[in-house]
Amino acid sequence: MRTIDARRLRSLIATVAIGASASPVLAQRPPAPATPVIRPAETEFAVVPREPVVAEQVVELPDADRIAFFSESRLKGDVLALERFRPGYGFWNHVFSRPDGSVVFGSAETGQLLASFPTRGDWVREASWAKDELAPVLAGRSMPRRLSDKRDVVAEALEPITGPVVHNPTRGNFVTPNAALYGSFLEEWGRIYERFAVPADVGLAQALIESGFSGEVKSEARATGFCQWMPRNWQRLDRLTDHVIEVENQTTQAAYCAAYLTVLATKYGSLLPALSEHHAGSTNVGRTVINGTRMGGGDIREQYLLGAEYARDVRALSPRTFRDVVGTYGPRSYRYAEMVFGNMKTVRDIRAQHEQEPIFAMRTTRDLSVSTLRRATGLSTTELKRFNPALVRRVPRGATVYLPVFNANLGSDVAFWQRPAPPEFDAALYDFLQLSAPLEDWESDAFQQVLETFRERFRATGSEEGIVMDAVLGYVIQEMPLLHRQLAAYRSDPDIGQLFEQGMELRLSAPELETGR
Repeated sequence: MRTIDARRLRSLIATVAIGASASPVLAQRPPAPATPVIRPAETEFAVVPREPVVAEQVVELPDADRIAFFSESRLKGDVLALERFRPGYGFWNHVFSRPDGSVVFGSAETGQLLASFPTRGDWVREASWAKDELAPVLAGRSMPRRLSDKRDVVAEALEPITGPVVHNPTRGNFVTPNAALYGSFLEEWGRIYERFAVPADVGLAQALIESGFSGEVKSEARATGFCQWMPRNWQRLDRLTDHVIEVENQTTQAAYCAAYLTVLATKYGSLLPALSEHHAGSTNVGRTVINGTRMGGGDIREQYLLGAEYARDVRALSPRTFRDVVGTYGPRSYRYAEMVFGNMKTVRDIRAQHEQEPIFAMRTTRDLSVSTLRRATGLSTTELKRFNPALVRRVPRGATVYLPVFNANLGSDVAFWQRPAPPEFDAALYDFLQLSAPLEDWESDAFQQVLETFRERFRATGSEEGIVMDAVLGYVIQEMPLLHRQLAAYRSDPDIGQLFEQGMELRLSAPELETGR
């Protein structure tokens, strides 16, 4: 069991409480090579960054720009990593921007669309080819009946000409109806994500593939809305705040989704494993990063992406044999981060197609019925529900009502995205983003005290943003003990180590595996 040295922990908690000026650990983790680095202050003991610095450029920024600069640098590092390991990630834009009813093929090396086939129909006669010279590849081939077999035949025919391909059924119908309803809200929702240092297009792309921008959509397991969080998770967050969370309102969801994502991205130093943890769970992604470290990954991005390739390959070879090594990290887990990044363009296109509308927010001090809201605003019930999908008969006291204009008679102004963040919040968030602790520390019991101190700082800002960060950190702290036990056991179990090595040997000897595909 790994613990944090007591002297280090006391120093860490003290400096977190007062800010970054004298912090021994709030040193910025360097972004990917060739991106600017904000140099940390001198520290009383060394904290080894997770990522090697190949090129440094000292940058002095105004306080108001530091968070945006950090977020952009981290995003740039993630994109560079995807371009190296998953250069075809842009393919997923074609999946979510086209109507259902087709199977699209793209280049795994460039993401370029190669062909589209009807889900039901003649794949030889009804194919749509991006390049005419590709059309003859199916000439003379008999196509099987099963859709999965058809996809395999086309991939086999294309790859000698185009290189590795990726293919998937189109999912545009999942997005299009809600894009028409809510496309004009993307600018406002994007500002909410950016308040928590999450790039707007990344946060909204995740919302797109999870929910199609619907606040009400539910999975078979009853996960709800933007983040597809389970009801019990929303209930825990509701208990950690002093107001009512109506979970089917996207404008409410966006803040909590963003805060959770920024906590995970701070933990890893990258949005790639952070997104994957949101989807696949902390233990699955923890195993994946550990496996990537065993494979020699030089930084967190390499560790995650190498571990993901390992999980994909051994699951394909023998899923039962290696289930204790990869857990339930499956094919969608492998693709999840690249699906999100690939749909940043989808988000930009939808936003450009709609004139953007403002969203204002009022915290109510009394129940507000639909009829009261109609009289106060002049809006129809349909329009009220467009801004407030959770609205059925009333907005309960202590909840938030969202409208296209501010109305002081309905409650206090809590639309934090409409104004600059309080300096105290920016200072706390920036210090939090600079946490450069090893992953083992994040899993330890002692590190909870560090996060509790940040909770206090965010809470002390008295801001809406601070309330959200306080609640989300409280939620994360509740999850830490179980995660620590599971990953500590995984690291130290000799049987797991032996099984991992067995998987490595099997990958090397399996002719059907193409490394890097």
